[in-house]
Amino acid sequence: MKILHTSDWHLGKRLMDRDRLAEQTEVLDEIVSVCEEKGVELVLVAGDIFDTYLPPAEAEEVFFRTVKKLAADSRAVVLISGNHDDGVRLSASAPIAGAEGIYIFGARGQKFPLGGSRPVKAVAAGENYVIIENSAGERVYINALPYPNEARLREGKSEETYAEKTLRWISAGDAFYDGTCAHVLLSHLFVAGGSVSESERDVSLGGARAVPSANLPTVGYNALGHLHKKQKIGNARYSGSVLQYSFDEANTEKYVLLLETNGKEIELKEEIPIKSGIRLARLEANSVEDAIRLLHSQEGKYVELTLHLAAPLTAFETQSLREANEKLVSLITHVNSGEASPIVSRAELGAGELFTEFCRAQSGEEPPDALKELFLLLLGEEDA
Repeated sequence: MKILHTSDWHLGKRLMDRDRLAEQTEVLDEIVSVCEEKGVELVLVAGDIFDTYLPPAEAEEVFFRTVKKLAADSRAVVLISGNHDDGVRLSASAPIAGAEGIYIFGARGQKFPLGGSRPVKAVAAGENYVIIENSAGERVYINALPYPNEARLREGKSEETYAEKTLRWISAGDAFYDGTCAHVLLSHLFVAGGSVSESERDVSLGGARAVPSANLPTVGYNALGHLHKKQKIGNARYSGSVLQYSFDEANTEKYVLLLETNGKEIELKEEIPIKSGIRLARLEANSVEDAIRLLHSQEGKYVELTLHLAAPLTAFETQSLREANEKLVSLITHVNSGEASPIVSRAELGAGELFTEFCRAQSGEEPPDALKELFLLLLGEEDA
């Protein structure tokens, strides 16, 4: 059975003030084409379908249209919710989606229709697993664990560590696995040692929600979402996000992963690069003239530009920079610095620092203290 692993679509996610839904639609259509070209029978989507709990209606429309295309007449699609998704909202359509070969795990207690006339279909399912069978009788057992936290799983506080709880939740999903077919863990987790991008907001929570790779099944394939860079950590694989969502991913290519079953084994056959979407560029210059030259060289890309200057930009210089590349979305200036200083990763900045940097990029000025305090209050955070 041929299987495609993808994750972290983040439908509705913007880049500063730029709407990227058209790009997201284009890349998902490309993934549908890959499925048709490669003869994929089963599609695994490892969470973060949307970027927010309440996505815009346009993003939901893209989602429903895409999964319908992915399932088509002869494929099965299994999806789980990520930390950005409202699992209850995402899985609300599960009872009717199952009849179309789309199996959504987001909330506890969902039920799917079994059997039917589709060539690839669910032949057994429970609260946290589904068994998919193709027309040749080949089966895959999928242990489906949406982004796990105590609230979603309706558990109270205990003395267990998060790693211990996750191990227990994974084990529960394998309760009906008899070892006679290929095995997949489909989940949305942060595996300790993973490479994090700036677009993953507080993904590791200081390490409190990091899961040791040793906790993951040693059989079959562990198809994970959460981290936006394609990577392998121990026995886990992340397909990564479908678009570059932060500027530290500027040199990171995007992929979907093609797998194939061989009896009870699952092999990674191909890492297929994604061609769609606007690329990102992170630039740094010590003069407006150099910056304009660099901006021209990155035409067609979204750009973050950091400028080290002896004096503040004039209005004319700012306009010249923006005219040099209409996709300049972030302009960061450092004035009176004798030498170019290294760029600090936004992953290392707190919410208050990020808000200040955003205001500087938009208006060239720092936000008033009262506005910054209000922003932090809305986030439920204190300035560090």
